[in-house]
Amino acid sequence: MKKILALLLFASISISGQNSIEKDIIDIEDKLIEWRRDIHQNPELSNQEFKTAEKIAAHLRSLGIEVETGVAITGVVGILKGDLPGKVVALRADIDALPVTERNDLPFKSTVKTTFLGTETGVMHACGHDTHTAILMATAEILSKHKDKIRGTVKFIFQPAEEGPPPGEEGGAKLMIKEGVLENPKVDAIFGLHINAGTPVGTLKYKKGGVMASVERFVIDVKGKQTHGSQPWSGVDPILISAKIIDGLQTIISREAKLTEEAAVITVGKITAGTRFNIIPESAELIGTVRTLDPEMRSMIERRMKEMVSTIAKAYGGEATITFRNQTSITYNDPELTDRMLPSLRKVAGDKNVVLMKATTGGEDFSYFQEVVPGLYFFLGGMSPEDESKGAFPHHTPDFIIDESGMLLGVEAFTQLVFDYLNE
Repeated sequence: MKKILALLLFASISISGQNSIEKDIIDIEDKLIEWRRDIHQNPELSNQEFKTAEKIAAHLRSLGIEVETGVAITGVVGILKGDLPGKVVALRADIDALPVTERNDLPFKSTVKTTFLGTETGVMHACGHDTHTAILMATAEILSKHKDKIRGTVKFIFQPAEEGPPPGEEGGAKLMIKEGVLENPKVDAIFGLHINAGTPVGTLKYKKGGVMASVERFVIDVKGKQTHGSQPWSGVDPILISAKIIDGLQTIISREAKLTEEAAVITVGKITAGTRFNIIPESAELIGTVRTLDPEMRSMIERRMKEMVSTIAKAYGGEATITFRNQTSITYNDPELTDRMLPSLRKVAGDKNVVLMKATTGGEDFSYFQEVVPGLYFFLGGMSPEDESKGAFPHHTPDFIIDESGMLLGVEAFTQLVFDYLNE
């Protein structure tokens, strides 16, 4: 049944050799699932994806694709030159897993264990990167068989460390760009997808403009004056100052941010201060995140946070500084490119199954590619019909699960986007 649906979904591809491409896509599903299960069973954390990279590189080489390894430590890049001259389009998949212990009862569940930041934990593809990798491997195989119909060049980017490199290391999209992944040949446009456990199989979701938030990690250092807990007037309480700062920061969102235009979030997730119940400490540290979907709003919020932190601390007799560390930029779908490629998505999924979505405050480092070249990032349904009634487990959790029948649509979408973009 799935293969019949695949044939119907891809029936509108408008290039010569259509029937051959359709058949190849249908026939690759078993391999697609096999690759995904193997990667799922053998997950590797960010900047440690050595075996995953070997598997990808071996597959690309077997297809006659030019391969570069060791990009951004463990990344793999493949270049497929079509038989006809034209532009360069890139497709990206992330390949890293998370420090999560899997609870699913699957024959291919992960039993990998590791130590992450001093804590014993399992390792799991709890965000679907295993499916992304398998989808791009399958797309590479399909396109390599039909390079005579490709007008231009396809660059396959298998990116490590999307979840963030370990402390003290570089990695991810930023490092790939730094090492020239969008050059030689220069990329004209880039496409990426993310499978979603809460979106029904057969559905594609998109949004023009900001679709995922920028993520900024901030650290606030508060300095007071240590004293005995019975004599607060003899010191300056950094814990009280921290409470006032936290309260004040939320007014930026509730009273200054134009929330009818785009969402924004400020969260303090960690407070560290003091050693004993009867001592007012000398200092406190606050760590949190800022998430925004609009560049101007992002600048305004950061500016106001800097002003507010120092001013509040001073008002209570202390001092405070704030530093920001960019985790991801805004995942921004180029409006012109999105409009241009929407018909391609509708060809493979059907008009009713290509759905305009609202922005999400999750982050994605695909955003860094989009700062350099126009990009389109969309979401692929991975929720089974059975889960539609009871709800799916969220990403990044031990019970996260994907319906594999949704993956073939990802291959179809990538393939259609490549042909339509290059052959227009």
